[in-house]
Amino acid sequence: MMSESILAAEAVTISYSGAPAVREVSFKVPRQEVTAIIGPSGCGKSTLLRAFNRMNDFIDGVTVDGEILFEGVEVHSDTVDPVELRRRIGMVFQKPNPFPRSIRDNITWAPKIAGYVGDFDELVERTLKEAALWDEVKDKLDDSALALSGGQQQRLCIARALAMSPEVLLMDEPCSALDPIATSRIEELIASLKENYAVVIVTHNMQQAARVSGLTAFLYQGELIEFGPTASIFTHPSKKRTEDYVTGRFG
Repeated sequence: MMSESILAAEAVTISYSGAPAVREVSFKVPRQEVTAIIGPSGCGKSTLLRAFNRMNDFIDGVTVDGEILFEGVEVHSDTVDPVELRRRIGMVFQKPNPFPRSIRDNITWAPKIAGYVGDFDELVERTLKEAALWDEVKDKLDDSALALSGGQQQRLCIARALAMSPEVLLMDEPCSALDPIATSRIEELIASLKENYAVVIVTHNMQQAARVSGLTAFLYQGELIEFGPTASIFTHPSKKRTEDYVTGRFG
């Protein structure tokens, strides 16, 4: 049984300078679950993902119609502070992007700005453990984050997002720049994170979506073709276009 939703898209249309990239998309993201968004390149996956925490605000000419609800509140409401929204809905990007500072500073920088008053050593250890990185870096916390491998850098970026105590973690192709071993570590991490967070992952890798997610949304040319339990989407899709895509017969 699906738990209650924490995020919801209701008839969401997103346009760039008037040209729709996402059209009338509606689905709900439950708590403590991994929701995957799949589809071919250019179908609007990342555009939709960035709308959940208003990252599209930074792109000129983007308009959002319909409703995006977080905890039942429209994210574009005048009462919503976008900075606070992004604290509660964290994001991890396609390419690892650690700050050119120490591993410790990567974790503590944003909480310091936000006025965190707890124990920073505890925060660093807890978030690095959550990101399955602590054992690898605990003796080099003051070394540059840029000295880490690509997979370690991506796990550090996940830890950095977790340090702000989000409720949702958005992940935009988080493994596309990583080798298979690092990808496997990130996938194991995603599976563990759903115990405490709602995770939404955009991926072009259908096998990855099948491995890590409980729910899948299939987008094609900006439209939501099908949404439902991942196992059903991949084994008994209700739409022929979905079947063609997941079986590799897609034109």
